[in-house]
Amino acid sequence: MAPRRCITFLPLILVLFFISRHTASSCHDDVIGNYKSSIVSGVYSWYMKTIEDFMLQLESDAFDSLDLVSSTKTFDVDSYGAKGDGKTDDTEAFKKAWKQACSSKTAAVFLVAKNKKYLVAPIRFEGPCNASITIQISGTILASTQESKYKEDENHWLRVDEVENLVVEGGGVIDGNGDTWWRKSCKVNETLPCTDAPTALTIYKCTSVRMSDLKIQNAQQIHVSFDNCNNVQASNVQVSAPGDSPNTDGIHVTHTQNITISNSVIGTGDDCISIVSGSNGVKASGITCGPGHGISIGSLGSDNAEAHVSDVTVDGAQLTGTTNGVRIKTWQGGSGNASNIVFRNINMKNVSNTILIDQNYCDQDEPCDDEDDAVEIINVTYEKISGTSAKKDAITFNCSKSHPCQGIALKDINLTRVDGSAATAICNNVKLSYSGTVIPRCPNNIVQERLAFGAISSY
Repeated sequence: MAPRRCITFLPLILVLFFISRHTASSCHDDVIGNYKSSIVSGVYSWYMKTIEDFMLQLESDAFDSLDLVSSTKTFDVDSYGAKGDGKTDDTEAFKKAWKQACSSKTAAVFLVAKNKKYLVAPIRFEGPCNASITIQISGTILASTQESKYKEDENHWLRVDEVENLVVEGGGVIDGNGDTWWRKSCKVNETLPCTDAPTALTIYKCTSVRMSDLKIQNAQQIHVSFDNCNNVQASNVQVSAPGDSPNTDGIHVTHTQNITISNSVIGTGDDCISIVSGSNGVKASGITCGPGHGISIGSLGSDNAEAHVSDVTVDGAQLTGTTNGVRIKTWQGGSGNASNIVFRNINMKNVSNTILIDQNYCDQDEPCDDEDDAVEIINVTYEKISGTSAKKDAITFNCSKSHPCQGIALKDINLTRVDGSAATAICNNVKLSYSGTVIPRCPNNIVQERLAFGAISSY
């Protein structure tokens, strides 16, 4: 932005420069005439030299910026042999175009043309690149359904690795063609073994990322994952899949810092937004969610793992018909914490489990063992949340006996059942506070603290 501002104000600066020169020259003549001072003359010369050097540098920077803009190169996949007919495998053309775009010494645009459908197998768009790069998806990218194409990497379809200053935009569509994978899921057919499926789009180890004006649909599993990234802005993203499609999270955030998700519409068969370990500085606003499993932090701590999530703010969301509202879920036996979390300005419509913390999460066929260790839940605020619950229990805090939820605040909450009757709350092992009108409230709150020698006290 700085070079553009320089160009914008260059005429004004030039005018000021000439005025300054004229004024200084007049002052110089007066001073010399009156005082014949060599000292003043030296100061004047230094002043004019400084101004001239500054203007020369400014002009140089401005013209360099203009040259950069004019030298942006576009690498159209069609120019590298892509057909875009939805039937021909265009994978190699995409790879060739990316190689050239990433090698460009000036800003590059990797272009997927409008009004075409490109069938592609798994691709890894590898960086680092020599300059900033824009992936402009104006048409449709369609996933191949040939299983043999995924043998080298069963977990990814489109993956962008280690690119700095990345833009993904264009108003087009990424279509995971996921029905083939959904039919083979153990969650659809319990007689089948549980296996992973590819994530449609993975942004991995990238910094300074901007994603906007994009539709991602029918992912094989997760739609888009930001993995080990920093400084991400995702806006005006539309994510869609049938409500019964298995494990099709909308936007997945893992080991990522400083990410903003805004003004996006997400409806899938799993979490609209899922935030897992290693993530902090996560902000979401203007989110429309449904169908799906709501907005979730976790799951955390599976297989006795250490997990950390912090500084998450969801401010402004509409959830409709989801199986959960705003949820934090952790496994027993884990360690670490989820802390400094805010859910604010959220409206629920016919949502089950509108507010849920579950430190005893267990997503497996066999019952989970009771364990003392747990991922701690610390400082979570729920503020200005209203709407209707599909279940009698609108609020559930199912916290750990050994590590109770701490610093839980309910502020201005108004949740009723869909039929207008009163909703209820279940609160176990949670230390909470109320502010303003809070409906429903906990009828009782049993907090069990482990004392010395294994004794347990309830109050």
